[in-house]
Amino acid sequence: MEFKDYYKILGIERSAKDDAIKKAYRKLARKYHPDVSKEKDAEARMKEINEAYEVLGDPEKRAAYDRLGAGYRSGQEFRPPPDWGQGFDFTRGPFGYESDFSDFFNSLFGGFGRRVRGFRARGDDHHVRILIDLDDAFHGASRTFSLRVPQLDEQGRLVMRERTLQVQVPKGIREGQLIRLAGQGAPGLEGGPSGDLFLEVHFKPHRFYRVEGRDLYLTLPVAPWEAALGASIKAPTPAGTVEVRIPAKSQNGRKLRLKGRGIPGDPPGDLYLVLEVVLPPADSEQARELYQTMARQLAFNPRRSLGV
Repeated sequence: MEFKDYYKILGIERSAKDDAIKKAYRKLARKYHPDVSKEKDAEARMKEINEAYEVLGDPEKRAAYDRLGAGYRSGQEFRPPPDWGQGFDFTRGPFGYESDFSDFFNSLFGGFGRRVRGFRARGDDHHVRILIDLDDAFHGASRTFSLRVPQLDEQGRLVMRERTLQVQVPKGIREGQLIRLAGQGAPGLEGGPSGDLFLEVHFKPHRFYRVEGRDLYLTLPVAPWEAALGASIKAPTPAGTVEVRIPAKSQNGRKLRLKGRGIPGDPPGDLYLVLEVVLPPADSEQARELYQTMARQLAFNPRRSLGV
């Protein structure tokens, strides 16, 4: 996925004020709108311009986008950092429709473009990404989150307002699942009800486990003799240490499935142990002699499948 420089697309500096962003957008829209433009790529350019303005014309999205910094170049290979968007309140943007924007936009903002409602007294729904520990998905937890809500001051500069929420994280929650807090969104118009706040859950990186849906993956180091001869060894799980039988003649990368030991649910996920054969270092005379003995006595060619 390629990084998009929205400031470059609109032809403005990163320090541009809100009025300058609107002026640049209107100028480009007049040039590339498909209904009036004679440019061959007008439709594609207009879509790109709309996407840039969806981000830079919205204080929440712009503040989160700016946190990536100016270190990325347009077209550079990009993946969002694990803590991307944590605590930012991604309200709806300036457009009156749900936009079909790029993979880059959707990877950052989860497709939270604005939807047409017409005039209604109910306030807008807000969307925020939060990070939780994997352990919270196994047991449930009550967590406090500080949300940063960007606002424009009288000089047109972005300032941040802190908002603290106490949230009950349910047991068995999955990556990407939404927690709905009724009435915690934007206030309504003319005394109408407030919108809802949706918390999009993501897991903090874990030192042992990788998450896919409700399933967990753990790289389990084994010695060469344990893989070749089979062995009973200990392995960590989120519920505690268990005894695992390694089948004889196991190869590097083999998966062992521990049914039902993934994230709780109906049904629960599984835990997959991915074997990683680790060679002992030849850092002593005895170790070197053992390796030399194997080299002489074992008829083993690891490159036989390559025909060499």
